[in-house]
Amino acid sequence: MRRKIGTALVAVAISALAIGSLPSVARAIPLPPHRREIKLFDGHGLSNFQRFVKQFGLDHDPDGVFRVEDGNIHISGTEYGYLITKRSFSRFYLRAEFKWGQGTFMDRAGKARDSGILYYVQGPNKIWPRSVEFQVMEGGTGDFWLTDGAALTGKDGKRVTGPPGSAVKIDRFGKGPSQNVTGFRDPVGEVEKPHGDWNLLELVTDGKTVRQYVNGKLVNEGTDPFPSSGKILLQSEGAEVYFRNVSLFPLK
Repeated sequence: MRRKIGTALVAVAISALAIGSLPSVARAIPLPPHRREIKLFDGHGLSNFQRFVKQFGLDHDPDGVFRVEDGNIHISGTEYGYLITKRSFSRFYLRAEFKWGQGTFMDRAGKARDSGILYYVQGPNKIWPRSVEFQVMEGGTGDFWLTDGAALTGKDGKRVTGPPGSAVKIDRFGKGPSQNVTGFRDPVGEVEKPHGDWNLLELVTDGKTVRQYVNGKLVNEGTDPFPSSGKILLQSEGAEVYFRNVSLFPLK
């Protein structure tokens, strides 16, 4: 009996150490067994990413749309583009923190601030490549977007496929009416913190089920994603935004 109790205590201790390796804010999210953390952004450089700017192409960012400032990724939003990982991933837990800056630009001037984390990205670099998107947008953070042939079955059982060259949305749970204006906050189901505060985004995908969390709350879920592997990107979509603590844990 003592041996069994001792074994159980060791197992609990090992589990606690494993959870302790994750940021404390993420502990409420139940995770499948995972491998060692991959720090996509460690606060110092962008070596795990390539830059893509619509009018200049890959690895050419003369206006500094993507920069590291004070340990954060600063995305100016003044041009359309993204940071895209050099590696592809399939089954993982991803976490990142974001907060909004001030400016809105181009055809999105005066509109709701907009960005996003696109995953399972495949195909040529363009605006926007085939992918599933964790939407980051005032009033819409947590929505799914399916782009350029990407597909997902929503919680309601309906299969949704993004048209070629375009995209289609699956709203987050409990979402209220929206207005496409700068500073908008959902009057019914807002999940973001006040402007200027950091928000935690978490994504768990095992290749079969996809779950998106905002500030510890499950906000969207789907199954059978297509594609089910690919790169990950952070958008510049007409709004100033900051990201930090971007980490990925491959699932076993």
